[in-house]
Amino acid sequence: MLLTGQGSWRRGRAAWRRWRKGRPFWGGLAAVVAGAEICAIPLAPLKVMLQQGIAGIPSVLMGLVMILMGLSAWFAPHYRGLAGVLTVLVATAALVMSNLGGFLFGTIVGILGGGMIFAWQPRPLPAPGPEPQADAGTGTGPRPEPGAGPSGSEPSAPHRTQPQS
Repeated sequence: MLLTGQGSWRRGRAAWRRWRKGRPFWGGLAAVVAGAEICAIPLAPLKVMLQQGIAGIPSVLMGLVMILMGLSAWFAPHYRGLAGVLTVLVATAALVMSNLGGFLFGTIVGILGGGMIFAWQPRPLPAPGPEPQADAGTGTGPRPEPGAGPSGSEPSAPHRTQPQS
């Protein structure tokens, strides 16, 4: 058995989630899929490619640029602005230059993916919690308000003198 137990599976899944949530994963995936689709149509069988001629080269290049932008969104998320804008521009250019942008599928998915890449923001760091209070015996902790505790004029909780039946 490859896995030694459930703990390693859970740790791996938790690590995958942290990695995926720390970058524009879904936008990058959409850009890679759209680029692969735009790139794959001109790479049809040789007979079709010979009829198409040199017109297939821009399609392959645009598809490769979209795949590269999707991968850069995954592995260098600080370039998400550039990657998102270039993905949208290349997907829009593919509409005209590459068989209607992969028969519209590549263009639409590329524009959506580029928008998701551009709009993604990293999660803000959690605010630091309150500092732990010092012991009352040291005199460094906050002082209680008068009347709020056992040392004040009112008790903090009522005391029962007799059990109720």
